[in-house]
Amino acid sequence: MLQQTQVKTVIPYWERWLSKLPTIQSLAEADSDLIHKLWEGLGYYTRVRNLQKAAQEIVARHGGVFPREHASILELPGIGPYTAGAISSIAFNEPQPILDGNVIRVLTRVFAIAENPREKSTNKELWNLASQLVTAAAGLKTESFAKETARCSALNQSLMELGALICTPRQPDCPRCPLRAQCRAHELHREEAFPNLGPRAAATQQNYVALVIKQRGRFLVRQRPAGVVNAHLWEFPNFQTAAYVQNELTDLAHKNLNLAIADSKPICVVKHSITRYRITLQAFSAKAAPSDKIIALLKLRWLTLEELHALTFTSAHKKILLCLSAV
Repeated sequence: MLQQTQVKTVIPYWERWLSKLPTIQSLAEADSDLIHKLWEGLGYYTRVRNLQKAAQEIVARHGGVFPREHASILELPGIGPYTAGAISSIAFNEPQPILDGNVIRVLTRVFAIAENPREKSTNKELWNLASQLVTAAAGLKTESFAKETARCSALNQSLMELGALICTPRQPDCPRCPLRAQCRAHELHREEAFPNLGPRAAATQQNYVALVIKQRGRFLVRQRPAGVVNAHLWEFPNFQTAAYVQNELTDLAHKNLNLAIADSKPICVVKHSITRYRITLQAFSAKAAPSDKIIALLKLRWLTLEELHALTFTSAHKKILLCLSAV
């Protein structure tokens, strides 16, 4: 859950997840709809599918016990070098490096690394620095760090916390930083020049139209297929459009579903961002239902509002559902 999501956001999801799926075995055997519903709102749903695949592999190959060896952890679905290093060092106090956005910011500032950390050679240099630091921590023996102290765990967590709370992207709190005397960026008074991530990709606008089709208290929805963005999640019938010109909307609605739009005024307008895409989704009521042939072809289903709320919708279409529920 902490991959690509902040701690404060994760906590209620974590608590709800553990109440429903408290063990690796229960996750391995869980229904797909349940894991997606528990994850709803966290985004990047590939993570939850990989999480279940990892649980299934742990049951099949490791007797249901999470492996302690770094190499075995790295083999699990959805776990890359950063996550494997975090688990190995924090949970098992192994001298394995981590490199997330916070740690990259700390290291590039402390060592004044001017090159873009996304470049292969620079990224390798940062991994080497992180490895040297955690290896040094493993061998550290002082009065403050007794033999039994989890030094690798403490070091990596400290680097992440330093980046999250003090060495922030903008206006870092240098007076409070325990590394300010060793920080080259601070010495040069150029803290915010690091890391050098290069220019941001330009945002791309995308426009979509969703059709809300209601009949006898039920609505038409569909489940996205496997292998696409937001796979297995639910949505209202929709299509992409270049612009919100009424004639074009009418033509596209007829072309996609053989339907007419009931009102030129949308039920709701949803603004949504995914990476560099800025998405505007407008939901319109349709005058009538499509034919049974089209419903079968597009794999649409008639469901009540109560049934819809039990499903996992994409973030944007969840807002349409909430709008309908408020009417």
